[in-house]
Amino acid sequence: MAKRKVHRRARTILGEEPSTLVWCGLRKDIPQPPKDVHRAAGKKRLKPGRHWLYYVGLVLAAAIIIPWFLVEKFDELLGPKPGRREPRGRRDRDATTQHRDGERHRLQRPSDDVFDGNWELTAGQLLLRWYGQSPNHRRLLLLTDDRICLAASPGRRLSPTKADDFDIVAEFAQAGTRIHREPGRRHFFLHFTDGSWLNLGRLADREDAEHFLKAISA
Repeated sequence: MAKRKVHRRARTILGEEPSTLVWCGLRKDIPQPPKDVHRAAGKKRLKPGRHWLYYVGLVLAAAIIIPWFLVEKFDELLGPKPGRREPRGRRDRDATTQHRDGERHRLQRPSDDVFDGNWELTAGQLLLRWYGQSPNHRRLLLLTDDRICLAASPGRRLSPTKADDFDIVAEFAQAGTRIHREPGRRHFFLHFTDGSWLNLGRLADREDAEHFLKAISA
């Protein structure tokens, strides 16, 4: 559960006690907007900032995986494993079929299901500013009797239970903005007055998440 200093900071920036709060984030990566839309929004970053340890991990993984891969390939060249192999033509046809099926499935899936798809409306504009406001993907959603607020921390690293440097980056009136949760799912939608919507998930901290989901389902 979030520590006292999280709640203390929340009270400070809101000016009142929140009815409920939860750390959340985008369920998927931000889709690539049209170039003119991105340019008009100031060409803000569309991906989270990474801590330097992330890149160290990638280098170490490459140092282990690449030699292993090369050894495997060298072993295959020196001595093919026994057993019947499919004819090359059939393997190629199967691979081509799988690629086409995969491509067809990818094209049928909505590429912008993180929001409604209209970059000019509230949800789209919020996404265009998302990582410009904070390099971290997490946002603290705060509910009061009449407001829905999103707060963010300026740092790349964040401990949801102990963070105390966040500030409000977006605020909406509850009278016009609705929170909708699909039964049995650990994500929810923010529906804005202009008809746009944002799909949020990655709820941090089980106790706060359960309390929040019960509150919005009531």
